[in-house]
Amino acid sequence: MTGSRRPHTARTRQRSFSPAVALRVLPAAALVVLALVGPWITPHAVDEPVDIPFAESGNGALLGGDQLGRDVLSRVLAGGRELVLSALFIAVVVTAAAAVIGAVGALRPAVGRVVERAADVLILLPAVLGIMLVALSWPGGGRLAVVVAAIVLGLPYAVRLTAHAAAPVAASGYVEAAAAGGERLWFLVVREVLPNLRATLLAVLGLRFVEAVYVVSMSGFLQVGPQPPAADWALMIRENSPGILLNPWAVLAPSAAVGLLALTVNLAAAALAPQTGRKAVTLL
Repeated sequence: MTGSRRPHTARTRQRSFSPAVALRVLPAAALVVLALVGPWITPHAVDEPVDIPFAESGNGALLGGDQLGRDVLSRVLAGGRELVLSALFIAVVVTAAAAVIGAVGALRPAVGRVVERAADVLILLPAVLGIMLVALSWPGGGRLAVVVAAIVLGLPYAVRLTAHAAAPVAASGYVEAAAAGGERLWFLVVREVLPNLRATLLAVLGLRFVEAVYVVSMSGFLQVGPQPPAADWALMIRENSPGILLNPWAVLAPSAAVGLLALTVNLAAAALAPQTGRKAVTLL
């Protein structure tokens, strides 16, 4: 809409990159970078035994050996890249799709009701059952099937959140004025609604990343994703659990890596989210 200014009733304030914010962001950034470069800095080959099965620390293996005597540290370093890339892809796709669907549903109530009912049905599907249905029916299975399952399972929750956040924005006077002025739906979505949902979308991105880590890790533990002898954190937990009393690091190290990844990324997303505050506006 030309020749007018939008009377925002809520204003989003960008957070300055203060030391406090940096302290919450740097652990996630460091862990993600370490997971991405890990396969290139392993001290040993991930598929070659260096000691006896479930050996304790020593003989060049800082965290000991796994169930086949392979270096635990090397497999931990190499086992996070695919998980991080998969979770990041899932989170971005789910957040982007939910943003568009939620905004369209808020602007078009008839569409919103259909989206809400569909989301309610999909939310009723248990995560484990959804993974099994998609992964086992997918030709060849593997990580791609798990990624599709995670997107399908995560989208309903994200759509409900974004639709709820977009509803008051869509009902704002400047959006209604733009619609009355003949602006197209996609213009309203991209230029009027989504810019006011930055804080919500960043929070959704962090939550969906954590959910994706959970789904991908659970699939690995259930062996419907990566298969042995792949180096994968969840797969390591399952494979080495029988020897946890012999070499606890074979289970504790990948478990800690999964937990720290989810925790630090969620804290970073919360720290980077813009603050939304109410501000009175005088219309001229």
